[in-house]
Amino acid sequence: MGLGDKIENTAEKAGGKGKEAAGATTGDDSLKAEGQADQAKGDLKQAGEKVKDTFKKD
Repeated sequence: MGLGDKIENTAEKAGGKGKEAAGATTGDDSLKAEGQADQAKGDLKQAGEKVKDTFKKD
């Protein structure tokens, strides 16, 4: 996984955590769900990059 991808995925997860916290604080369930989705998307991207890295090693 490239450094740029790691940074981008980490930023997406962090942004998602912020949205989730803001949604929880304000009672905005839509914003909270969007934050959770952003975190999940960041996790999936990281997993995909790890799979690609595994195949590149062989």
